[in-house]
Amino acid sequence: MKLPLLAAVLACFSLAANADEAEIRKAFESRLGKIEKIAKSPIPGLWEIVTEGQVLYVDDKGTYLLHGSLVEVKTLRNLTAERMRDIEKALIAGSLDAAIKQVRGNGKNVIMTFEDPNCGFCKKLAKEIQSMKDVTVYTFLLPVLGEDSVKKSEAIWCAPDKSKAWVDWMTAGKALPPTPAKCDMAGLDKSRQLGIKLRINGTPAIFFASGERVPGYVPAAEIEKRFAAPAGG
Repeated sequence: MKLPLLAAVLACFSLAANADEAEIRKAFESRLGKIEKIAKSPIPGLWEIVTEGQVLYVDDKGTYLLHGSLVEVKTLRNLTAERMRDIEKALIAGSLDAAIKQVRGNGKNVIMTFEDPNCGFCKKLAKEIQSMKDVTVYTFLLPVLGEDSVKKSEAIWCAPDKSKAWVDWMTAGKALPPTPAKCDMAGLDKSRQLGIKLRINGTPAIFFASGERVPGYVPAAEIEKRFAAPAGG
């Protein structure tokens, strides 16, 4: 959230004592934009608000708005980070139709990547993925490196075999097929919008099925090590 907007909300209004969900939504939606979810937090009298992919907290009188991490002292669990992870997992799960899918072996291990076709580290990652076993990779095209990246992304997305076009270009530099005059770019647009919602500003970005997010390149050996780690480990 931008600081001027946050300041405006902080200077807002008071609600009736012990406001309910409907009152909080009505009071804050005009200031924060669309509120995706409201729920009671673990702290009595404090509500959790999800808006624009962020987690905020407001007291039930509308006097205070908190923008930061809520940590359970006994366990040192960052409850806000956990909620953000759940939110990002849901966003990605609902957008897999906009990704290029590769399945190697039985595909039991899953990663989601955001990549630019002109990104050097993305190409390095793409080459290493070819040596991995039993993995499913969902690649979201995110052309952040200029107009040429946009054109290449369009050519890949519109190719008869998206996965082959992507792998051939990223691993061997094979020429991309020409972009047809008519092609449905809705999936590519959806991928870009997802990147914005997830606040991804560089490629590659890697997400694991657990919701773990890794910004930047990670060697295949490290990815496989994370697959083998116990859940929550």
